[in-house]
Amino acid sequence: MPVNLTFFVLFYFFIYMGNAVYGTFIPLYFQNIGFTQSQIGTLLSIGPLVAILAQPVWGTVSDRARTKNSVLLLMIAGTCMSTLLYPLSNQFLYLTIMICVFTFFQTSIFAVSDAVTLEALDRRKNGNFSTIRLAGTVGFALMSILFGFIAQKRVDLLFNVYAMILAVSFLLVLRFPKIAGHQSQGRKVRFRVLFRNRTLMLYMAISFVLHITLMYYYTFFPLYFKQLGGDSYWLGWSMVISSLSEFPFLLFSKKIFQRVKVPYILLGAGVAASIRWLLFSAVDNPFWALPVQAFHGLFFIVLSVTMANVINREVPDELKASGQTFNALLSMGVARIIGSFAGGLASEAFGIRRVFFYNFVLALLCTALFAVIFWMQSVQTKKSLEHQGISG
Repeated sequence: MPVNLTFFVLFYFFIYMGNAVYGTFIPLYFQNIGFTQSQIGTLLSIGPLVAILAQPVWGTVSDRARTKNSVLLLMIAGTCMSTLLYPLSNQFLYLTIMICVFTFFQTSIFAVSDAVTLEALDRRKNGNFSTIRLAGTVGFALMSILFGFIAQKRVDLLFNVYAMILAVSFLLVLRFPKIAGHQSQGRKVRFRVLFRNRTLMLYMAISFVLHITLMYYYTFFPLYFKQLGGDSYWLGWSMVISSLSEFPFLLFSKKIFQRVKVPYILLGAGVAASIRWLLFSAVDNPFWALPVQAFHGLFFIVLSVTMANVINREVPDELKASGQTFNALLSMGVARIIGSFAGGLASEAFGIRRVFFYNFVLALLCTALFAVIFWMQSVQTKKSLEHQGISG
């Protein structure tokens, strides 16, 4: 069956529209119903805790299922139903339970959809994942503007809007070509195979540390933007700027991957993250925060696309979904717990501005450390090649 990329493009367009609605405005919803910064941080760290348990489950199920498509459909349906139950109560305990249910289904949607898409592109031979992912950036940008306008008066509508977007995404997945779970035929490959790939583990490590700072941003930037004097409408526009900044990398990523080694790409993302958090710690006006958002395109999308491609290349077919979900476990699960929970406590103790400065320090130290590690590896590799040349 020929691969029709149109359905993939539309799927990424809509699924990232939903991410703009929920990911950007859920902190404001919690604030709107009266929760403190530490309560918001706690609520948004519970989901990633569930994700740590759920990611391996969905990865294993996807690799062993008859088709990965069926698992993706189940996750989208479960997310949609739990989304509609979300606003039935404002009680902290109820929302804690709903976040657990919601996150269980939602947490691996992006990882499994990336696995399905990349395998479908492998069939096509000439497909470009970055082009498809670009549709997600456009969808995120458009919905950030639209819902930013709506959220000024009715931020609670985010649940209904998100549910409708998920319903459309479900219908689009039905049109995907069937992608088999490569362990469904009886051949089993143990998960620990991933840990034997030192290069992959090193890449995941730098991505994980940088994602800790990014997850703090996702949780507390909407609140910080409000503190600076911005409103929901301009918050939406700030997300548009961050989305549009992804375009250059997505458009030229194929050439970048051909000409620049992965370690340098990841280190570049680390430098961009460091600059971004430093500037956020310095701004005192919401409009000055807008141009700083342009650094998002040198940071998040670089990590996201680079790691998705590296995993698809480095991991055996039988573990492709597990590899993507394991990376999501670290970057969206463990990193979010640290960024949200610890970030919430730190924000109440020191203020959001000061914590952004601490994120700058963390990102800078991480980048410097891995630069040294990559340099030592390159020196060792060069010596090994020279030794082989002399021996030969």
